[in-house]
Amino acid sequence: MAIRVLLVDDQPLLRTGFRMILEAEQDLAVVGEAGDGLQALDQVRALQPDVVLMDIRMPRMDGVEATRRITGPAKDGPAKVLVLTTFDLDEYVVEALRAGASGFLLKDAPAGELVQAIRVVAAGEAMLAPSITRRLLDKYAGKLPSGEEPVPDTLHQLTEREVEVLKLVARGLSNAEIAADLFVSETTVKTHVGHVLTKLGLRDRVQAAVYAYESGLVRPGSA
Repeated sequence: MAIRVLLVDDQPLLRTGFRMILEAEQDLAVVGEAGDGLQALDQVRALQPDVVLMDIRMPRMDGVEATRRITGPAKDGPAKVLVLTTFDLDEYVVEALRAGASGFLLKDAPAGELVQAIRVVAAGEAMLAPSITRRLLDKYAGKLPSGEEPVPDTLHQLTEREVEVLKLVARGLSNAEIAADLFVSETTVKTHVGHVLTKLGLRDRVQAAVYAYESGLVRPGSA
């Protein structure tokens, strides 16, 4: 079955470009388009896409609020949201991640990266590219904890190894990279990641990365 994709962007030319790229892939199907967040909500209900490719800045309703409604408790389907950002303009990408987005991608990303990101998100994983994660969180460094605040009580639920894994997730490392860094198997890493998400009540790796920075466990600019 093809992955059903909804394109949400207020620029028709961009939607056309994305459609051309995605429709060249046998396992992807563009089922609709929307020019703002309100249209996106209607299309999600009507078309039941697997992945929504979501712009941030749009008229009537922005991508943050649309993401919150699509992925929230009252959601109408299984759609996952992949946020598009231009970095120099978008100030609300972290808010979109908090709202429930499964990842983010630069609008000028290569076609292959866009296609792979959609496949990753559709599979239930998070699109967490290290370079983008670092630039985003460094951009918001002034709004995040300094690391001097008390460690949240929830963090004490984790074992020492789970804390190590959470720090590496926050740096954007994949399971394979974490396994190599800690000299354990990839299966073991998956188990640790699962425990971290369950204990902290987080949905996926994106929320885990944001939590690590917001809690002060990891500070922007740190290795």
